[in-house]
Amino acid sequence: MMNENLKYAAAAVVVVGLSVGGGLYLSRGDRAPPPPDKPVVAKPAPPPLPPEEPAIKHPLPEAPTPDPLPPLADSDQPIQNAIETLVGKDSVQRFVVSKDLVRHIVVTIDNLSTEKVAERIRPVKPVAGRLAVSGTEDAPLLDPANYERYKPMVQTIRSLDTKQLAATYTRYYPLFQEAYESLGHPPQYFNDRLIEVIDHLLLTPDLQGPIALAQPSVQYEFADPKVESRSAGQKALIRMGSDNAKVVKDKLRELRSVLIAQRPGN
Repeated sequence: MMNENLKYAAAAVVVVGLSVGGGLYLSRGDRAPPPPDKPVVAKPAPPPLPPEEPAIKHPLPEAPTPDPLPPLADSDQPIQNAIETLVGKDSVQRFVVSKDLVRHIVVTIDNLSTEKVAERIRPVKPVAGRLAVSGTEDAPLLDPANYERYKPMVQTIRSLDTKQLAATYTRYYPLFQEAYESLGHPPQYFNDRLIEVIDHLLLTPDLQGPIALAQPSVQYEFADPKVESRSAGQKALIRMGSDNAKVVKDKLRELRSVLIAQRPGN
């Protein structure tokens, strides 16, 4: 995807037409008056071309729409119904925050590769329970018992039918694109951003053994600055433990593969 607009520069061409006659020496009275100096004329710069829209790398096919899509502002219930078809009503009630669902999904995905995702715009509810910490007060560790908190959600992710998930996403894609454009980005394609974020999450390191924590204030953080400086999405995968993270990564790989296979012409 092209991430920069083309840059154009216009140089003004200055034409100087000054003619100096020489030749025969003429007396002052016989000398013809010198031609007037031609004014310096600057050619106008060409008008700037409109910025080139980024090329789409991962286009999706247009999904058949037997029924028209709802307006984005009225899409919460249809999207919730679609998710219930994928994971069941109980899982939706347990995990999903249904208000402004499409917008929150889009903003959260867009922010996963950045430092922080605001709690108020997350489309899923916080994991139940408190962070489990072991070790000592001076050398706290991320307790493996903490990973149990994530298992119900991870099992729901594992059970997802990836092809059906991709089909649902494609069916409602215009709403996701509209929500993405409303963020104020230059013209970009949300599915390209989704693939980019998936690739970023798949680069999350698999940390084995005790993971050291630090508590500089009320909140715990990773003691290793290299781990703490990672994105919000990668740190979320690390916090859920290696086994849970593997399930999520495997599902992300499956989804990426299905979405790429859906590309027109494949």
